[in-house]
Amino acid sequence: MPITSSAKKALRQNHRRRAKNVIQKKALKIAIKAVEKQATPQGLSRAYQLLDKAAKLHVIPKNTAARQKARLSRLLAKPATSH
Repeated sequence: MPITSSAKKALRQNHRRRAKNVIQKKALKIAIKAVEKQATPQGLSRAYQLLDKAAKLHVIPKNTAARQKARLSRLLAKPATSH
């Protein structure tokens, strides 16, 4: 447990930041799974927005966002195969 007042404040900040990051990551995962399930231009656009925002705020690394965007764009470009 923190002893000093600055350590207590740092702990409060950490809790707030973690809560925001968890919410953002969860929304991102939901959007990505939706695109993977059914790739639509609107879904892809939403996933791109969330990926860019998460990378901008350092929730995920910039290259991770770029890699995921590339993978998602390939899903949309791939012709639908019938099973």
